[in-house]
Amino acid sequence: MTFAPAPIPSRTQYVLDAVKHAILTGRLHPGQALVETELAAQFGVSKTPVREALKTLAGTGLVVMSQFKGATVRTVDATMAREVYDVRLLLEPEALRRTVECRADLEAAQDALLKADDSADGAGRALANREFHRALYLPCGNPLLTRMLDDVRDQAALVAAVAWAADPSWEREAAEHREILRLAACGDAQGAARALHEHIAGFVRRAFPEEDEA
Repeated sequence: MTFAPAPIPSRTQYVLDAVKHAILTGRLHPGQALVETELAAQFGVSKTPVREALKTLAGTGLVVMSQFKGATVRTVDATMAREVYDVRLLLEPEALRRTVECRADLEAAQDALLKADDSADGAGRALANREFHRALYLPCGNPLLTRMLDDVRDQAALVAAVAWAADPSWEREAAEHREILRLAACGDAQGAARALHEHIAGFVRRAFPEEDEA
């Protein structure tokens, strides 16, 4: 018998969603302190839901909890980025290959591409890009594989937010997304998987060139 996790209280979920959105869209920067009293005042709640939200975010890898420094937004470096993207390289192309082979509906991925193109700012494009990648692996037919990719999704988005702030590469990545989706829509499972693998690997090479050459 399996048991569903207990639902997160609404106030905690509200704070969690708001802080997470601020981190992934770059409004809260890596290394920035997350002071419980300040966040509680900002959201009009007590410190308890703030504390619980920060603990949950620490579990996803977006926040670091320290006995001496308190909570801070996780700092991104080449080592952290490579660990996260290594998992994506191992799992995400295979998930897409399975999605294509089972002839899954790719309409959600197409909608995410259009949403990214129509976004007026980087935050909107970043969120739409997250939706695009998840729409490719979600129908793969293996719930455990999906959960494993979901587990690194937020950390990957944090890496991307930092990299895009330093060197925006929206147009190049949008073109790569369109090619991945074209191959998938044509039923070319191997081609789509290879294109996705190169898309992910290429991002790391561009974002951390010195580490890549070392």
